[in-house]
Amino acid sequence: MSLEVDSADGSEALAAAMRAKRLQGLVQGRREYLGLSQEDVAGRLTMSSRAYGNWERGVVREWTDHKLYALAEALEMTPYQTARLFWIAVGRTPQPEFAIAGRHDLGECPATAAFLDDYFVMMNALSLPAFLIDHRWDVKKANSAYRDLFHGVRRHHDAMPAGNFLRFGLFHPDAPHILAKHADWMLSMLAQLAASLERHDQDPVLQAIRRDVYRDPALREAYVNELPGWVLGAGADLIHHGDGVRLLRHPDPEVGLRECRLIEETPRPLQALSLTRITLVLTDADDADAGERRPCHDHHAA
Repeated sequence: MSLEVDSADGSEALAAAMRAKRLQGLVQGRREYLGLSQEDVAGRLTMSSRAYGNWERGVVREWTDHKLYALAEALEMTPYQTARLFWIAVGRTPQPEFAIAGRHDLGECPATAAFLDDYFVMMNALSLPAFLIDHRWDVKKANSAYRDLFHGVRRHHDAMPAGNFLRFGLFHPDAPHILAKHADWMLSMLAQLAASLERHDQDPVLQAIRRDVYRDPALREAYVNELPGWVLGAGADLIHHGDGVRLLRHPDPEVGLRECRLIEETPRPLQALSLTRITLVLTDADDADAGERRPCHDHHAA
């Protein structure tokens, strides 16, 4: 009887090892096909490189649908590739209802989910960074150009650009490097926070951001004393600013320092989901004096 148990345990261990090897071949192969490092994918998943390395090797206590869909999204997998990922990891096909939840609960009906899938394809075809936010400025979806813009950002417990754009701009230590002339960004983000709180004064996420602003002496000073005068002059929040051109430093040295304007363009289906699409229009900073601004399309082909 003991020999039979040992034989069964050995067979299960061998099957698990083979499954992990196949999973590593798929995940690592897809990552390398995209030209991404383990650190790049870990950043997309907002996890440590070590933890992602375990995922890639199949060293995971339990593969949940949420983990698998997040991995498929980070590796920009097609539906066929996602189905293969599920078959190898858990021996079954994906469950569509979890796919919707894995996309930050966007879209509850098949028609909406289909629209979002097509809309994300369109977003990824853009050469300019673009992302979807809710009223809290939580980033619900971002295209590859947006991820490339922030791929070198160091990990932070609650201020990653893939999490909340306001938190990143206000609290992340890397923000002043990317968001050049950071004081201009900071005041407009504080104005955006104040405007969002006027519309959603009971929202706990926005209230938490305001509490963290008050805990920081420099931000508290700007919010309490500088912001009222700035709003009277600018008269707008982060998006709706008539002269809202700011400087942004792209990590690609061939792109470098650019002027950046936030453009809001939200179709009705997204409005119905209480989402807003923001595009960061990047133009040559050297052309500012000449009044000529050429869109930056050289980094990503549309």
